[in-house]
Amino acid sequence: MGFSSFKLHPKLAASIKALGYQVPTPIQVQAIPPVLAGRDVMGLAQTGTGKTAAFVLPILERLLPGPRGRVRSLIIAPTRELAEQIHVSIGELGRNTHLKSCTVYGGVGVNPQISKLRSGVDIVVACPGRLLDHLAQKTIDLESLEILVIDEADRMFDMGFLPDIRRIIRQLPVKRQTLMFSATMAPSIRKLTDEVLSDPVTVKIGHTNPADTVSHALFPVEQHLKTRMLMELLRQTDTESILIFTRTKYRAKRIGQELQKAGYRAASLQGNLSQNKRQEALDGFRDGSYQILVATDIAARGIDVSNISHVINYDMPDTTDAYTHRIGRTGRAAKTGDAFTFVCQEDEPQVRAIERVLGARIERRVVKNFDYTTPAPKRDVEFARPPRPQRRDRGEVKPERAGTGKEENRKTGKGSPASGRTGFSTTGPKPAGGG
Repeated sequence: MGFSSFKLHPKLAASIKALGYQVPTPIQVQAIPPVLAGRDVMGLAQTGTGKTAAFVLPILERLLPGPRGRVRSLIIAPTRELAEQIHVSIGELGRNTHLKSCTVYGGVGVNPQISKLRSGVDIVVACPGRLLDHLAQKTIDLESLEILVIDEADRMFDMGFLPDIRRIIRQLPVKRQTLMFSATMAPSIRKLTDEVLSDPVTVKIGHTNPADTVSHALFPVEQHLKTRMLMELLRQTDTESILIFTRTKYRAKRIGQELQKAGYRAASLQGNLSQNKRQEALDGFRDGSYQILVATDIAARGIDVSNISHVINYDMPDTTDAYTHRIGRTGRAAKTGDAFTFVCQEDEPQVRAIERVLGARIERRVVKNFDYTTPAPKRDVEFARPPRPQRRDRGEVKPERAGTGKEENRKTGKGSPASGRTGFSTTGPKPAGGG
């Protein structure tokens, strides 16, 4: 099944083709038709399953005709990172439509947001706290709203946002289409569903089992040693083509540059590249001009290369579905492949989740002749994750996982990132090498 089956506007079809999307994900297959039909939808799917395009594409399709410059669609997200990610997706998928979107969240100046709203936008992607501020100041007009999306509703609950969501909904037109997405269906989410959705279509996407042709291995390592380990692992391993995943665009770019300096035929694929540069990197990886491609999850969405021998997770993916999606790039066409993942102490919960999906413990490996004792520099040059700023702007902090939100901040005055002991050892039974 291809995207052509949705019979989307040619302008959207052109954007889909330009982005390299070929086959819709399960959530897109199940959710796009009822959304296009105007039905309310309850989608149960985790991040990394393609759910953003599952609601962005139908929204763009609906808004293409009709008036411009009025807020006709509102998308509510729990964090500004997710809001920005959705905003970027709207820009990419709607590049030929001339529909305008803007983000609204706390922690930044309000005046630029007011200016954008006054200039006329069709879609607003907002976090609850700042959106309520705009509503109170009457700097946003939602009287023309046609479609409401509540994304990651379970995370909204974890961060204490459900009362704010209810306050917002009370100020919206009653006649509208409402879409809600959540990774889980807790009682609180089910109650909200009953309140805001009318005769909804429920779409549920479970975990996808990884391919049997892929061999998995974990490489415990400190964050500051990841790049050094990557270079040594590549030197020791017999590879064909390698796809390396990072969490951020900046990291993908920097690692690509480091690999080029080391003499590898490498390229990076990330959202800051122009479409021509993205296509050049993809084409070069497909035809073998580049042996290594470093990419973020979003940028790698359109990669379909059959001869990838190794997938290396420089950063642990956020969800088990994202892990499955990443490592599914190797072990194709009856070939075997290897999935190597660098893990730090903080990755332990996600490792356990992946092992539950696999139904087995993943082998831990060490890199032969690698010095694990090198201390971290005073200023980490290995692209370590930036410290999480502690904000009180209605709980719109920048968490990488749930549970660091408003309610806890209220009690302690700070977030509480989990950092338990992992039990990972830097010694193990099997050194890497030989592919």
